[in-house]
Amino acid sequence: MAVRKLNPVTPGQRHKIKSTFEHITTDKPEKSLLGPHKRSGGRNNQGKMTMRYLGGGHKRRYRIIDFKRNKDGIPAVVKTIEYDPNRSARIALVVYADGEKRYIVAPAGLQVGQSIVSGADATPEPGNTLFLSDIPLGTVIHNIELQPGKGAAMARSAGSYAQLTSREGKYAIIKLPSGEMRMILVTCRATVGSVSNPDNALESSGKAGRSRWLGRRPRVRGVVMNPVDHPMGGGEGRASGGHPRSRKGLPAKGYKTRSRKKASSRYIVEKRKK
Repeated sequence: MAVRKLNPVTPGQRHKIKSTFEHITTDKPEKSLLGPHKRSGGRNNQGKMTMRYLGGGHKRRYRIIDFKRNKDGIPAVVKTIEYDPNRSARIALVVYADGEKRYIVAPAGLQVGQSIVSGADATPEPGNTLFLSDIPLGTVIHNIELQPGKGAAMARSAGSYAQLTSREGKYAIIKLPSGEMRMILVTCRATVGSVSNPDNALESSGKAGRSRWLGRRPRVRGVVMNPVDHPMGGGEGRASGGHPRSRKGLPAKGYKTRSRKKASSRYIVEKRKK
């Protein structure tokens, strides 16, 4: 996939960099795999705003994605590669040999007509889902489960991946792009390859209106607020705001916010690089 820069014929297009969508094969989603996508606009059940800077945006329909890939031993053929408004990666519609249709997160390089399969007997090729115990060491993987049978939770966004480095007993050691080394049960599943649309990080919206289409409202800086609203607010003229802090007073730069008592810390072999 690639990106293209538009000619500056309007102010909004001067800095806009967008995807070419060259791998998208259809603009009509599978109706049987669509669901409602309700949004709260940052309000709770009392109608009070509990999350700021959310609201508006274009209406969406949710694409039901198969993150479990538990249909073992039955080959599936890729029918279409589609755009999903709910995620940065592309999705693929696959049709199994028994006629069932499912959406999956499309790996990089997946082509229409290609056959994929999941299960213990699958070969370690891009798009196939295997148990961590069956994947060769050094393989690049994505859509990784953290608990057996619960579904993929890690490495699901555009261009992301992890690497299977070693196995020790009932645990596999996974290296994440952040540099973190983490233990995961070998009975968890993962998909071979990296996630599609790696050029997503190169895109630039070009104008504020495109953020509104995505449901993001303007974000106000703390230094321009009043002292009652933010620790960095107030002062005469353009004050710097003092030490960078969040709205709740926590330091904003370099301060570790991860709980020391977090249960999953015991599975981290090496923390991420600073």
